[in-house]
Amino acid sequence: MIKFYKQTDNGITTLSKQVSGCWIRCVDPTAEEVEYLVNLGLPHDFITYSLDQDERPRIEREDDGTRLIILRIPIEFEANADIPFDTIPMGIITTDNYIVTVCKFDTNLLDDFINGKSKNFSTAKRNRMLLLILLRTATRYLNHLRQIDKNVDLLEDQLTLSMRNKELLELLKYQKSLVYFTTALKANQLILEHLNKTHTFRAYEEDEDLLEDVITENQQAIEMTTISNGILSSMMDAFASMISNNLNVVMKFLASITIVLSIPTIVTSFYGMNVVLPFANNPLAYLIIIGIFVVICLFVIYLFIRRDWF
Repeated sequence: MIKFYKQTDNGITTLSKQVSGCWIRCVDPTAEEVEYLVNLGLPHDFITYSLDQDERPRIEREDDGTRLIILRIPIEFEANADIPFDTIPMGIITTDNYIVTVCKFDTNLLDDFINGKSKNFSTAKRNRMLLLILLRTATRYLNHLRQIDKNVDLLEDQLTLSMRNKELLELLKYQKSLVYFTTALKANQLILEHLNKTHTFRAYEEDEDLLEDVITENQQAIEMTTISNGILSSMMDAFASMISNNLNVVMKFLASITIVLSIPTIVTSFYGMNVVLPFANNPLAYLIIIGIFVVICLFVIYLFIRRDWF
């Protein structure tokens, strides 16, 4: 899917074809659409790199000034997915006439630009738009991290009384997401540091300040991810021990009940033997036998309670 957008006096306008100064948004392009982009002068490798799900963040530049920046952006999957949050590559290609975004998945990361909710956004200012995309990416990471923390808190309440591995496996999913986030954010940070060393964004003071904001937000996301990952790792170890301890408590209780219930069986089995036994000729023998194992059971229960075995 390819769409064309351009900033006008009336806001963002959707175009039917490319014009100078427009933004070309490409999502999971077909072979014909890739060929169309190549005919616009975009390197074929820049497009295929952006669609490779294992591509790492980096910057490449052609001799004619065409530049490719690959970022890892966060994406949220369904609640029952193996990994609730992951990262995917998105390529940002800048030329003298266009800015092109290429991604395999249709994410809502750039929707604020289309809806006109982003301030200082202009498709003609390609460097400014690049910085806004970088800032939006860092902000999206922070939003997902806050959502992960909320979901982990809910699972924490369930785990305190759990004796199953279901909740622990849910925590493992979020830990995987945090690992992916950490790797992607650190790789994106290298891109930002490289951009900061260049003089591309020093022409305008507003762009320079915006780049500093992007670097700050990304560093905050890295620190938040590292802290959340460390807390989650410690929490998983603690709750694994709690689950094992909860199971031990149940097994201890069942073992105590089994011992107490075996006492009447032992006593009645003893009086079931075909030999001379105490109280054999007593008309109250039945009640006496019941009284014996009741007393023994109560004594054993008392001992178990004293030793905290019950």
